[in-house]
Amino acid sequence: MSAGNARTLRRAGALWRRARVAVYAYEFARARSLSEQALDALDNAPEPTDQDLIPMRVRVLVTAAYADTEVGEVERGLGRLDTAGGLVAAIADPASRSELELLSREQRGFRLIRVGRTEEGLRTLDEIADKLERELATGVGEPSVLAILHLNRSLAYIGQAHTAAAVAEVNRCIELTEQYEMDPTIAIKARHNLGYVAYMSGDMPTALRLFEESARTCTEQAPTLLPVVRLDQARALLAAGLAEEAARSLDEALPVLRKQRGGQDAAEAEVARAAAALLDGDAAFAHRRATSAHTSFTKRGNRRWAAIARLAAVRAQAQSALDDRGRTVRRTLVDTAVRLADDLRELMLEDERALALLLAARLQIRRRDLGSARELLDAVPPPRSTTPIDHRMLLRLCRAELAIAAGSPRRAFAQARSGLTELGRVRDKMGGMELVCGTAVHGQELGELAVRQVLRRPRPDARGLFGWLERTRAQVYRYEPLPVSLPREVAAKAAELRNVRRAVQSARVAGQPVAQLEKQTAALEREVSRQGWSAGALGSPRPVAALGEVAEALGQRALVSFAKPDGAVVAVVVTANSTRMVRLGDSATAAEWAARLHADLDALAPDTLPPPVVEVVKASAARSAGALDAQLIRPLLDAVGDRDLVVVPTGPLYAVPWGSLPSLRGRSVVVAPSATAWLSAERADPPGGSTLLARGPGLTGLVAEEEHLLAVYPGAVTLDGGRATVAEVLAALDGADLAHLAAHGEHEPTNALFSRLELADGPLFAYEVARLPQPPRQVVLAACELALNYVRPGDEALGYAGALLAGGVRTVVAATSRVGDEAAATAMADYHRGLAEGVTPARALAASVARDPYRRPFICLGAG
Repeated sequence: MSAGNARTLRRAGALWRRARVAVYAYEFARARSLSEQALDALDNAPEPTDQDLIPMRVRVLVTAAYADTEVGEVERGLGRLDTAGGLVAAIADPASRSELELLSREQRGFRLIRVGRTEEGLRTLDEIADKLERELATGVGEPSVLAILHLNRSLAYIGQAHTAAAVAEVNRCIELTEQYEMDPTIAIKARHNLGYVAYMSGDMPTALRLFEESARTCTEQAPTLLPVVRLDQARALLAAGLAEEAARSLDEALPVLRKQRGGQDAAEAEVARAAAALLDGDAAFAHRRATSAHTSFTKRGNRRWAAIARLAAVRAQAQSALDDRGRTVRRTLVDTAVRLADDLRELMLEDERALALLLAARLQIRRRDLGSARELLDAVPPPRSTTPIDHRMLLRLCRAELAIAAGSPRRAFAQARSGLTELGRVRDKMGGMELVCGTAVHGQELGELAVRQVLRRPRPDARGLFGWLERTRAQVYRYEPLPVSLPREVAAKAAELRNVRRAVQSARVAGQPVAQLEKQTAALEREVSRQGWSAGALGSPRPVAALGEVAEALGQRALVSFAKPDGAVVAVVVTANSTRMVRLGDSATAAEWAARLHADLDALAPDTLPPPVVEVVKASAARSAGALDAQLIRPLLDAVGDRDLVVVPTGPLYAVPWGSLPSLRGRSVVVAPSATAWLSAERADPPGGSTLLARGPGLTGLVAEEEHLLAVYPGAVTLDGGRATVAEVLAALDGADLAHLAAHGEHEPTNALFSRLELADGPLFAYEVARLPQPPRQVVLAACELALNYVRPGDEALGYAGALLAGGVRTVVAATSRVGDEAAATAMADYHRGLAEGVTPARALAASVARDPYRRPFICLGAG
């Protein structure tokens, strides 16, 4: 080789190595630029046809093909591989010729898989796999080529839903990377694929754990791979019903993917974002995202993914049509769904084809074309083990809606019952509270259908309605508490989060800027939350409470279970002797009065309000409370009489301070997420332990009720000032009989488990208390609005108080709105005096609240 060609080879080789690093790091624009520079250098060599330059040209073309196809220039990329394949034959050295031929073919197989030609790509890889294994065994060839072949075959098998084959390919890839100490990005991608297999198999805790492990590794070693991890993490979150969390992950990933010019992954993220929007009820936004993705896939020539994006768009259109009950469904939309199903069958996308047929069938049911709907449902293939749970629930829903339209409500109820049972089996594998809560969204329409059918009967069956409400609501509280230690990584991040939170608080007091600290806090919260999705665990599910056992346990009490089907409020009133249903008017009206009352009580909270302002706000609160009372409580009094109450709220009614309503003043009221949850708490008999009196920072002297409380509990453990740290309070809470926590706190509506109490060294988060091995029997949250909940579909309510109940605390006393320090102190002094006299928590609280009902918005949750 001439000296000039030698210099060219060195320069082209350096550029190619940088291009290969860039392409593995998903920096595709950079990889293309470097590859073009390398090809230009080779073209301008003194002797460009020199035999010694051909192997480098082949390598550069292969890398350039990778970058081209990823940014959407598929034909250009495949053309480069054709050119590379033609050059290979001119290589004189047999070993080098064989190595580069296999490299070129391996990359062709991968490129075909990435553009949706999965079977063709898999055949290409299968043709060369044995030869690569043989050559590597004799010391010939590059081990990374074989490792990447197994990685890419795992992708193909994932696309075909062959999970066992995908796992075997991943394991072989990892084995090779470890044996030959390869580039760590190959192993990162392989382990990430294991998470995807777990996601496909319905094991969301394992999938989320593996994805988060991949995310941590990427952050440390390969940050450019992180957006793809977030994309797949979002898919698992969508399967768990956590649409908002999935949307946040995708909104982080999409700008980076676009910047990287990762066309395939960016378009896939658009499809997932459409699914998140649809799950969150925004069909118009979902349609825009899906249409954008379809355009991208079409430009790339990826027919499979283009069809999947079309399906997402049609799903959004179908949902819009079905939501508009006053509009006739267009036949053209049905035809579009049917034609799409045919296209999906041709592309061997069976789950997607089934979904398209289900959408068409549901639209035909709305059109009252029941014969066509029945034919479409008959054509739906049976679900596979990897069929998503939302597809399974849609199949049940279509069958139930068809049965109702055909006049067979019994069959509809059977479908709803079977579907919710199937959903329950999926929920049982979810583990943590957030995942269990989120899963309810997939059965929401099926449960609502059953409730509507009960109410549409000529004589609505109150007992049947009670049963369906219990099947569909607050399932997280059915699980036995199971304390789980935080993994070391999560605990470390939680400690860091606590420190930053404390720094924010100190900076605010000092009048310093906090924007950067708050940004850091938000990032840490996201990280701890992501790690915590797979760290949580719940025990065995308890059975749904039967009406008879609830009635027996009530004794002289009454249970009122509210629901809001189709924009109305209904209540089921259960006593030991009867079960009645009462219709209570418009749900929007009740929600409006509940919001007004909440706002009034918030405004009334400050201790320093001038008396004239107090009187004005109290008058407004009285109007709101009176309106709620007139709509929700007075119509029930004939059935309830003067009994003590157990109230199961719904939606916005979780924020109602029931003791503030005129008809309930002084009456014992216990609030529970469901009758099943109440019964479990009522039957619980945790061993009695010590009493804890803890006081956080920043409270006025008026809230220092220690003198009153120490007189009631002379042997109590007291923690205040610098002693009231998170560690000390958690240690004292474990196994306590009663814990009185006087500390300011904050309800976090977007991530309920991060609702917090402020202690001496920072916040005590809800999820930390929920993990105690021996939760206290009763917790009193003596300040702030920590009885609030973030209510997910299915009345799955999570918040500070809710997390405590789900974690095994029997009774929680907390406020539904802001409360002044003085009002809290006097309310709690009265409350504990009542407890000392042997009164039950609910009755002691009722007497305390009745003394000043608009400035003591406390409720008793769990058991009374």
